Amino acid sequence: MAVSVWSLGNPELGGWGLWLSPRRQPLFAWHGPTQRLRALVSLAGVALLMALWLLWLLQSSPGGAPMPQPTLTILIWHWPFTYPPPELPSNTCTSYGVARCHLSTNRSLLATADAVVFHHRELRDGWIRLPLAERPRGQPWVWASMESPSNSHGVSDFRGIFNWVLSYRRDSDIFVPYGRLEPREGPAPPLPPKDRVAAWVVSNFRERQRRVQLYRQLAPHLQVDVFGRANRRPLCASCLLPTVSRYRFYLSFENSQHRDYITEKLWRNALAAGAVPVVLGPPRATYEAFVPPDAFVHVDDFGSARELAAFLTGMNESSYRRYFAWRDRLRVRLVEDWRERFCAICARYPHLPRSQVYQDLQGWFQS
Repeated sequence: MAVSVWSLGNPELGGWGLWLSPRRQPLFAWHGPTQRLRALVSLAGVALLMALWLLWLLQSSPGGAPMPQPTLTILIWHWPFTYPPPELPSNTCTSYGVARCHLSTNRSLLATADAVVFHHRELRDGWIRLPLAERPRGQPWVWASMESPSNSHGVSDFRGIFNWVLSYRRDSDIFVPYGRLEPREGPAPPLPPKDRVAAWVVSNFRERQRRVQLYRQLAPHLQVDVFGRANRRPLCASCLLPTVSRYRFYLSFENSQHRDYITEKLWRNALAAGAVPVVLGPPRATYEAFVPPDAFVHVDDFGSARELAAFLTGMNESSYRRYFAWRDRLRVRLVEDWRERFCAICARYPHLPRSQVYQDLQGWFQS
């Protein structure tokens, strides 16, 4: 709809009017100084509305320039397991593919931070206290933990406090797995040569754990070389992958069995090392949500440890190689850095519920 101003008669007599073209029907007309002033105000209002309308069209059109988004500030109240915290340059999250995200450990930003993160281990051990009295109204607080419920005591102390959860659980507000498979660019590297059967790296070795019980049952039927503090054969960080790569199988046994709890024991110790993981953790269907079904051996598929051992030792080379078919098109992406995990808050921020509160955090976590 076009708008035109047309003169009517002698301008000195105040004969002006606002018309709609092309039919030239008068929107309004006026005569005299008072009417002219009122009409000018109305005209200015019409012009403002038209400008706003054009701006809306520009923003909503595919080629329109989007409005710049503000930079989010994520305050980490205490860096997990570490003091002092790492350096956090301004491009920290940009390096992980997340723009306009500023991580900080400066507690003086509490009043202005867009979200504040609290790691459970420091809360549980009393190293930090929640600044409840200084909490700004409506500020989202994030409870973060990558441990299983069996190793996360004291969660029941935090009822009605946290708005969002960052964890390995797929139903977390900020879901951060220990690793994932991504499309591979270029050919896969050759599989490391194998001259040994099975390896296991373990530090937390307790007889009540199911993984220890299963190992006891496997040991008479399967040669398993055990490394780690539990066996007084620790491996340095740079030694782990070269050591495990010589083995056909790796025992990716989780320390406890919980929903979605799949850790670096699968991603780094087995898949990244080039060994077939023999997994003990959540059900097979959960693992298949992360990796192809023919990329691992699940202990639940066998009626006994002896049956499992017979399957592993009786596998021929052709069958063994099929467990690595995924490597032709996928590669392992480890998510081990807490900086990357915290940057994920910004990526999820626009989609997170603002009014949500975990009234029973422990009930949710143990479900």
